[in-house]
Amino acid sequence: MSVEILDGRTVQSFVEDERAFNSCVDARFAALDADRDGRLSYAEMARELAALRVREAHFGADAPAPAAELAQHYGALFARFDRDGDGAVGPDEFRAEMREVMLAVASGLGVLPVQMVVEEGGLLRRAVDRELAATTAA
Repeated sequence: MSVEILDGRTVQSFVEDERAFNSCVDARFAALDADRDGRLSYAEMARELAALRVREAHFGADAPAPAAELAQHYGALFARFDRDGDGAVGPDEFRAEMREVMLAVASGLGVLPVQMVVEEGGLLRRAVDRELAATTAA
C-alpha cells in the first residue's frame, strides 16, 4: 500500500490507454483463474470479493454480515461480471466490467486531486505509475 495523489483524469487516461489497461486487467484475470480454464467461476470471484472485504460498513468499521447476506451480495456482483449469464466470467466480460468500474471511480474522483491509499499492483497504482512515467518522460 502507498499513499498517492490522483484525480479522475489519471484514472480515465489509464482506462483509455487500451493496451496498458487491458494488460493489467488480463494479468488480474489470470491471477484469479485458479484452475486456469480461461473463465472465472463464482467460487474464484467470491474468494477475491472476500479478500477485498466487500461488505457493509458502518461509520468506518466493518459490521459483521450474515453469510446469507454476503452470498446474496457476492452473487449480485458476480452477475454484473457474468454479462451473458452462462455461470462463468470470460476475459472480455471481466475487461468490460472492470472498465465500467474504473470509469465510475474516475467520475467519482472528479477533477480535483485527492490523496488516497492505493494497493501495490492494483489498477489505481498502475494508473498513477503510468501518469508518473508520462510526466517524467516529458
